[in-house]
Amino acid sequence: MEKLLDVKDLAVSFKTFFGEVEAVRGVSFHVNKGETVALVGESGCGKSVTASSIMQLLPMPPAFYKNGQILFNGEDIVQKSEKEMQKIRGNEISMIFQDPMTSLNPTMRVGKQIVEGLIKHHNLSQDEAEKRAVEMLDLVSVPQPEKRVKQYPHEFSGGMRQRVMIALAMVSNPKLLIADEPTTALDVTIQAQILELMKSIQEKFGTSIILITHDLGVVADMSDRVIVMYAGQLLEGGTVDEIFTNPKHPYTRKLLGSVPRLDMDRSESLHAIDGTPPDLYIPPKGCPFFDRCDNAMVICKENMRERDYHTNSHYSCCWLNHPMAKKVAEGGVR
Repeated sequence: MEKLLDVKDLAVSFKTFFGEVEAVRGVSFHVNKGETVALVGESGCGKSVTASSIMQLLPMPPAFYKNGQILFNGEDIVQKSEKEMQKIRGNEISMIFQDPMTSLNPTMRVGKQIVEGLIKHHNLSQDEAEKRAVEMLDLVSVPQPEKRVKQYPHEFSGGMRQRVMIALAMVSNPKLLIADEPTTALDVTIQAQILELMKSIQEKFGTSIILITHDLGVVADMSDRVIVMYAGQLLEGGTVDEIFTNPKHPYTRKLLGSVPRLDMDRSESLHAIDGTPPDLYIPPKGCPFFDRCDNAMVICKENMRERDYHTNSHYSCCWLNHPMAKKVAEGGVR
């Protein structure tokens, strides 16, 4: 498949009063055209920073690109000026943010917010843009779009605001959609509707999606591939089937073990991940999961394992997969 996005050895840090926070450290992954890639991991692992870096949405300073490339259609986004990025944001790459209430402008009618991007990127007249805004609200199943297009964000429910965010993101038919926790704080029924909506829009426009989420159920339903992130680094990646049925990194296994399953016995309890992530003011030399791993070895503390490829698509960064490592339970949650 043809690559749309190729992130190579990306490192992003923040300068603070206390020192440098190395939020993203040597991240490399790609997204193919028409593909959905899920980026998972606990809070603070660098998922949203990675996503914001792709669109150059981080305030600089305090943020800065320390290393790496972000190739979109073969061009390095990191090297582009703000003026050049304005032509890409909302046009070729769009983003659905975590909280639509704080992402939408509360002082503007939702229709006007959609119209702005159309006029800016496509040089449509006001009437043409307003007609397109109504069509987009109808596409994302907002009832009475002719009426709702004139309302303010506070007049919408949480689920309807999320639909407006999707309409706003998709109005220019972007090649890449970054969905940062798109179903946070929504009830299960509305969540299912939003996910179904995203899948239908992807099928219609052939959009590639980066899905950032904590919900592994959403990952299983939506994604083609999964990337597991922890403490600013990628620890494992593969297809949905490979990650869910044959996880190779202890962190991935613990993540899966902390989620309830339909086939669980009633007497079986969920497994919490003891401990806390490392301090990224002083990032560890070796594996960042060392202090919380039940099978950690001395070498794990001092050296980060390079990627081991178990299949063409499945890789992990763990010394336990070395031929000389001690044998532990593999192939699923224990």
